This record gives sequence, C-alpha cells and structure tokens, in this order.
Amino acid sequence: MTAINQSSAAVEARQLVKRYGTIAAVDGVSFQATRGEIFGFLGANGAGKTTTLRMLCGLLRPTSGTALIDGIDIVAQPLPAKARLGYLDEEPFVHPHLTGREFLDFVADLYGMTRGPQREERKARLLNLFDLAQKDGELIGSYSHGMRQKIGLASLLIREPSVLLLDEPTNGLDPRSARLVKDLLEELAARGTTVLLSTHILEVAQALCRRVAIIDRGRIVAIGTMDELRVQTGSEGANLEDLFLKLTAGPESREMIERLLEGDS
Repeated sequence: MTAINQSSAAVEARQLVKRYGTIAAVDGVSFQATRGEIFGFLGANGAGKTTTLRMLCGLLRPTSGTALIDGIDIVAQPLPAKARLGYLDEEPFVHPHLTGREFLDFVADLYGMTRGPQREERKARLLNLFDLAQKDGELIGSYSHGMRQKIGLASLLIREPSVLLLDEPTNGLDPRSARLVKDLLEELAARGTTVLLSTHILEVAQALCRRVAIIDRGRIVAIGTMDELRVQTGSEGANLEDLFLKLTAGPESREMIERLLEGDS
C-alpha cells in the first residue's frame, strides 16, 4: 500500500463507522487523498460509498470515527471545513424555481462571494463551459438530468473550493459532456484541487485516478495504484474492472460464474 505523508492529506477518513440500528452501512473505513490528487472511491450499489461521502462532507454524523478536510475535523469545526469543499450528490439538489444564472448567484451569495465584474465573468464562463448560457431564462425545473448535473458542478466551481467530493459526476451526461468533465477534473487537479471521485464507470476511474479505494459491504477491501492492486490480487495486466470484480465477488458469485462457464463448454 502506498505510504502517504499525513501533512499532505486533503481528505482523510479515520475509522469511519455509520450504523443504523444493528446494521453497519460503513464499518471502519480509513483512507487519505492527497492535495492535487484525483482519488477513486469505488464500490457496488449499497457498498457504502455515498454514506461515506456524506460523512466526509458533514451531511451525516458518523457513529464513530473522524472525517477531516484539509486537516480540519468536519464535526468539530464544520464551518471552516465546509468552506474548503464542494460536494455533488448523485442526485444533486438544485433549486427548481431559479434559472441557472440565479442559482449560481444564490450559491455565491451563500458563501459570501463579492459581487462585481470578476464574479459575473466567472459565472458567464461556467455557463458557457457547460453549454448552459443558451438556457438563460429557463427554470432549472425544466432541465434534463444531465443539465442538472452540469449546473450542480458549476455551482461548486463558482467559488473554487480546494476539495471536491463527487458522487457519480458523469451520471446522465452525454459523451461530449462526460469528456468535458473528465478534462476539467484533470485540469483542476493539476492546479492543486483534490478530487474524491465516486463512480461505477470503471473506465473513467482508471483513466483519471492514480489511486483508488474499493469498498465492499461497508469495508475497504483494497487501496492502491493499479500496479499495487494487480500485485495484491495476483492479476498481472488486469484492468480495473477485472480487479474490482475479483476483489468484490463473493465465493458464491465465483461459483455461479464457474458453473455457467462449465455449462457453455
């Protein structure tokens, strides 16, 4: 496993646990993402990805453990921690009764951004970047799912946070928009922004992420670079999809696959 200099950690989960009654949705999750890194957080539906992200951004209070943003405990010091991050949910809340331009102004005002030419220029650039300028005057309630994803991303970038927590950011986007988001995340990381990326599109994760953590049934089963995961699984040359399936498939799944393949032979 790759060693991390703790002082360079922009996002850190320390033994995070979230229980609902007797059920542990997240059970002792620990990892770090460094400054300027695109870090993949991967898992099947129900594995605990979204619950972990919501604890890291302060939407959920952990049953136990610690969530740190730029070294700041988000439970003990929520305001300074949240001022440093932007969180995009898989189903982002974007006010349906505002236009895209009004929503960006609303978010900018919430974070105390100074009104003036610089803010107007940034807002115009974001609307143009995401092909939303031509929707000026249309309420967000009339937007498609993909357009809501894009205005949600724009609302994070209007204030330039140092940490982005993104849950399925390319979900519902057409290929051109998905490529735009990938290129944008690479450029932001090159400028020092930390991106924690949760996605089920493993090709996106393999293309963007230097390291990944894989969560299964609430627990981390692997962390590392592609080469480290290949060594861990004894799968030289395997792609991320193969590694993911090998690390998360239970014995019963492998047995079913083997029986199926035997039946085809």
